Amino acid sequence: MSSLLRIRTILALCLVIVTTACVTHPHGQTVPTPPLKRALVAISPGDELDIQVFREKELSKIYQVSDAGTIDFPLVGRVKAAGLQPPQLAKILQTRLADGYLRRPYVSVFAKGYRSKRSVYVWGQVRKSGVFEYVADMPLIKAIALAGGLTPMANRNGIVVTRVEEGKRKTLATPMGEGQSATYQLKPGDVVFVPERVF
Repeated sequence: MSSLLRIRTILALCLVIVTTACVTHPHGQTVPTPPLKRALVAISPGDELDIQVFREKELSKIYQVSDAGTIDFPLVGRVKAAGLQPPQLAKILQTRLADGYLRRPYVSVFAKGYRSKRSVYVWGQVRKSGVFEYVADMPLIKAIALAGGLTPMANRNGIVVTRVEEGKRKTLATPMGEGQSATYQLKPGDVVFVPERVF
């Protein structure tokens, strides 16, 4: 591949990454999407986990976390899962399976379904961006409070909620002025973006 062709390929890939990492603000502005890390949300009772053990079909299936926060896994018995992230649980299972059961096991854990832990993501000009557990009738102001509140640089009237409904992504302007934030209700999976003020 020539140097010119290689450069054109790299530029094309960069353009794809930039354009797919943004959504459109209701007023025509471009809002970047956050690097969501839902796999890092802790496991909770009731969650469904897709656990795969390489080349071990009998062990690879869907397991549900009990109300006590545990799963019953073949060979190794009862394992506490609640409070762990999927990669942490995978490492524990891998270590126990290697202790006299399987030679060099490889385990992967994916959160397939959530019962009690539906989440919202808050980022931008807040003090603690992250994924937070959704509760029924959750107002915007509570999600922002969980994120530590707004920074001095926050544009409180430019807040945007990105929501996926029926497979389509939409953005909703949700200003915090005049008490709107106290009544605006979020939904599971919403992404709240707080932009910076423009002086």
